[in-house]
Amino acid sequence: MMDCVEVIVEKPKYAKDGVHKGMQGWICLEQRTKGYWLVNFPQYGEKDDIAEIDIREEDLKEIALMDAKINGEIKERFDRLEQKTALLPDEDNSCYLL
Repeated sequence: MMDCVEVIVEKPKYAKDGVHKGMQGWICLEQRTKGYWLVNFPQYGEKDDIAEIDIREEDLKEIALMDAKINGEIKERFDRLEQKTALLPDEDNSCYLL
């Protein structure tokens, strides 16, 4: 319990909760359940945690120390990417107007 871990894969089911490859967290419970660990992903300072979700054991690697600043940097990068994607115009279909 309280082991520090890093996510080593990018998966849509983790990303929907805001967790991405390279993020670091700590294991919340002593026991794993069906190959999953409950992991908390904090942010640096007074910011709310990113998530507390089940992560498959093979999608994690143990690390000596966790650095919550890394989580914030990764989160900001994905937030910027989502903002840019949201600003892209829909496909121009004006040539198909009757």
